[in-house]
Amino acid sequence: MNRHPHIAVVGATGAVGIEMIKTLEKRQFPVGKLTLLASARSVGKKLQFQGQDVTVQELTPSSFHGIDIALFSAGGGISREFAPIAAKAGCVVVDNSSAFRMDESVPLVVPEINGADALHHKGIIANPNCTTAITLMALHPLHKAFGVTRVFASSYQAVSGTGAKAIEELENQVSQVVKGQPVTHEVYPHQIAFNVLPHVDSFLDTGYTKEEMKLENEGRKIMHHPTFRASITCVRVPVYRAHSVAISAEFLKPVDVESARRVLAQAPGLDVVDDPSSNLYPLPLKVAEKYNCEVGRLRKDCALDNGLCFWVVGDQLLKGAALNAVQIAELLLR
Repeated sequence: MNRHPHIAVVGATGAVGIEMIKTLEKRQFPVGKLTLLASARSVGKKLQFQGQDVTVQELTPSSFHGIDIALFSAGGGISREFAPIAAKAGCVVVDNSSAFRMDESVPLVVPEINGADALHHKGIIANPNCTTAITLMALHPLHKAFGVTRVFASSYQAVSGTGAKAIEELENQVSQVVKGQPVTHEVYPHQIAFNVLPHVDSFLDTGYTKEEMKLENEGRKIMHHPTFRASITCVRVPVYRAHSVAISAEFLKPVDVESARRVLAQAPGLDVVDDPSSNLYPLPLKVAEKYNCEVGRLRKDCALDNGLCFWVVGDQLLKGAALNAVQIAELLLR
C-alpha cells in the first residue's frame, strides 16, 4: 500500500461522506490525493479538505483507476454495483452499507475488536451497522472477560442514521410544532419531533426489523462468537446524531460491577462515565462529535443469572460510520 494513498470517498455529499472527509483531515490521515465521488446531481459541488476546495465528480465504472482506498457511503445498491468494480481495479473498498456485511468472503471489522480480520480482505472490507458497532465497543471487552451468552437490549437511535434529509425533517418539525403549524413528514411514516418510533428499517416476517437482527448476526461475526444471541427493539428518537443502547447481558462467568468497571476502563475507544449520584452518565448530546463511545449506568441485572445492565452511547456518524471506516483504512496502511 502506498504510504500516501490516493483516497476516494463515494457518496461524498451525504451526512456520512462529509464526516469521512472531516475525519481524514482531523486524524491527519496521510492522503496523497483525494477524489470525491457522488451521483450526477452533486457533480461540481465543492467540499473543503485541508483548506482546499475539492470538486465532486460523478461516480462511474471508470472512477477507480489509480485509487488505493475507497470509502463507500452511498447505500447498498451503489455498493453492490460499484464495490466489485473498484476492487477489480486494484482499490481496497471500505463499505459502510449492509451489502457485504454477512458475505463470508468479506471481513466485517471494528478495529478495536477484530482489526486483524481486515488484513484478510479480497478487495472489500465491511463497516458494521452503527448500533452494532457502538454496542460492541462496551460488550466485547466484557465478553472477553466473562463470556457473553445473550443480551436483551433497546436502542435509542438518532435521526442521522437515516441521513441528512432526516436531520432536516426533525429540524423542520420542531419549528412547525413551536409555531403551531401543521406538521409535515416525508422521511418517516410518523412525526419524529417530540415522539419515538419503535421502527428502524423494514419489518421481517418474524415481527423483528432488519435493524434488530443486525446486532445478533453482525455481533457473531465480529466477536467470532457463533452462538451469541441478541433480542433487541430498535427505536428512533428525536436526537440528531448519537445513538444510545440499554443492554442487559448474561455471561458464563459471575460478573460484579467493580470487575466490569475495571475491564471497561481499560477498553480502547471507550470512556466510563458512571457516577449517578452526581447525575453523570452518558448522554447523546454530550457524545455527539466525540470519537470515543461512553458507557455508564453499570449495575447487576436482577432478572438474569450472571447478568449486567449498562448504557452505552456513541456518535452514529463517527464510531457508527465514518470514524470506523477511517480506522480500517489506517489498519491497511500499517
